[in-house]
Amino acid sequence: MQSNVAELPLHDKILAWFETNKRPALYGAAAIAVIGLVIWFILWQQDEKRVAAGETLSNVAARQIEGLAPRAEAAQLYLKVAADYPGSNAGARALLFAAASLFTEEKYSEAQAQFQRFMREYPGSPFRGDALLGIASCLDVQGKTDEAVNAYKDLIARHPNEAVIPQAKFNLATIYEAQNKPELARDLYEQVERAAPFTSFGNEAGFRMEELISKHPNLAPPPPAPVSPSAVSPAAIPIAPTNAPLSAPKK
Repeated sequence: MQSNVAELPLHDKILAWFETNKRPALYGAAAIAVIGLVIWFILWQQDEKRVAAGETLSNVAARQIEGLAPRAEAAQLYLKVAADYPGSNAGARALLFAAASLFTEEKYSEAQAQFQRFMREYPGSPFRGDALLGIASCLDVQGKTDEAVNAYKDLIARHPNEAVIPQAKFNLATIYEAQNKPELARDLYEQVERAAPFTSFGNEAGFRMEELISKHPNLAPPPPAPVSPSAVSPAAIPIAPTNAPLSAPKK
């Protein structure tokens, strides 16, 4: 009997196995189908939620831009989106928009709290540089100068490739200038001017640097050293043309 089964074609072998193990096979197939359905539903739900989050955020932002909602309510509307869609990209952006709205309303301590919340909930976000700059700026405008300096320096040192670095350096330079530390301010202004040419920050940094130098002439770069005659290459010395007329020999 076993030899006959071994000689059956492959599809007959599968059919024979299925007949022998019909109930376990049906249960297994049903389980696989259920698992697949659950996975599909989760992915579909996540996609639907992501789309809904993006649409909700867009609607709130559009109403603010068009002036259809009071500016004072902007932060709360953004915070609601962040609460309704936690962990999503739209929720992250909404939280950042809420913090920025609070900052423009001059509610600096509340704005700082939301920027810090953003860093706790979305530490790996591509917008973390904006949040760190927001924290430092909130400290700055609240007069917490030492904390602001540390926050700016930490941002510059730990995240040198963030797009907000020129602004962080510019803000830190203005603090140094107010603290009568012109050398430190000049160095940062110069870095901003080189890193962000033809931008508002770059142009303003160049203007501030010129003002600093006018107030502190010692900050001006030294003039180029004069070239000494001994340093002139022999190749630079002009040679008389070889076709010059020779003087007649003396008799």
